[in-house]
Amino acid sequence: MSEPSRTQAAPPRIPRRFLFVVPPLVGHVNPTLGVAAELTARGHQVAWAGMPEVVGRLTGQGAMVYRCAGPVLGEGGAGRPPDVRGPAALRFLWERFLVPLAEAMAPGVAKAIEEFRPDVVIADQQTVAGGLVAERLGMRWATSATTSAEFTGALDGLPKIDAWLAGQMDEVRGRIGDPAGTADPRFSPELVLAFTTEELAGRPARAGDRIRYVGPSIAERPATTDFPWEWLDPARPAVLVTLGTANTDAGARFLTECRAAVRARAGRFQTVIVDPEGVLTPDVLDTPDTPDDKDVLVCRYVPQLPLLKRVSAVVCHAGHNTVCETLWHGVPLVVAPIRDDQPVVAAQVVDAGAGVRVRFGRARAAGLGEALDTVLYEPGYRVAAEGVGASFRAAGGAVAAAGHLEALATKTGGHATPTPEGDR
Repeated sequence: MSEPSRTQAAPPRIPRRFLFVVPPLVGHVNPTLGVAAELTARGHQVAWAGMPEVVGRLTGQGAMVYRCAGPVLGEGGAGRPPDVRGPAALRFLWERFLVPLAEAMAPGVAKAIEEFRPDVVIADQQTVAGGLVAERLGMRWATSATTSAEFTGALDGLPKIDAWLAGQMDEVRGRIGDPAGTADPRFSPELVLAFTTEELAGRPARAGDRIRYVGPSIAERPATTDFPWEWLDPARPAVLVTLGTANTDAGARFLTECRAAVRARAGRFQTVIVDPEGVLTPDVLDTPDTPDDKDVLVCRYVPQLPLLKRVSAVVCHAGHNTVCETLWHGVPLVVAPIRDDQPVVAAQVVDAGAGVRVRFGRARAAGLGEALDTVLYEPGYRVAAEGVGASFRAAGGAVAAAGHLEALATKTGGHATPTPEGDR
């Protein structure tokens, strides 16, 4: 008589509800898309709390988005002067954008929790209303960390700034959270999903026991723009130049120097320059509709993920999302950090051997051209980029993140339903 099989079918998943609380920043929403898609594929329900004008455009039709008010970075009082850098830029970011954003979003987040009744709230690391309101309502919550700067010791050499930030957290908790709460709203006490790996970010200096390095969450996104794919010449390398969506106020001179650098190398490779605000003088192609220039293409928007499959190098501001998506594809970088976490991320790229750093404020065409030549034609940079990309894929991405969230949702103890406001 044969022995019974030792393998048992996995128990069926119990459908859970997950609420993502996100800011009106593309680079912070995009990593949640793949995780949400994976959770949905596993039979769970997903919703977002944020600004529908931004979130809805990225999630596509049919997504459940609970409206939250708030400022948009770069508009009104949240618009930073281009020359504000370093600690002053960090202070400006929190005082003029992130703290007002938290206070404006808090009522919408509370309403979303009470109506959607999630098992887990996933709060973006800089959308502190998510963690504070979840803590106040007795909800289990996780952190979505779209940058590693805050847990890799970036502020260790700036104790006054670190103490000032802690004070900001205490003050905003007193206004929208539980005054008796103790958790840092940037770091969930139970789970921090880091969309990177230690191969790039290094060892964590704080919250290490809660951090799960899952690598980038790469997922197909709704098509938001056309691109003239026939313009790309398969016989030549291609370069992408982008400063993301929140840095165009500071980018006119830099993009102009980049264009001059690649113009000096006409015929050797093609270059796509992303210019959302039209800051470049249109003496070359200014739309993707009439591609009569075969060396430089200037577009207001590009489908970044599909384009990264076709390029051989990227010049960028060292934004965490752009850097990780680039390295996922094994593509080396020229990084020109401007402010916020970008100097930290740029240092990670250089330390990993996957790119070259240039000075954003002082970069000129000659130096940019030399940096591009280096990452394009010295193979060690691509080898290092491919190594980081391999670590990203091994970390599991959206699949791993969804698994950690499922485990948190089924964890015993804690609260599974929101505490009504009147019962607090």
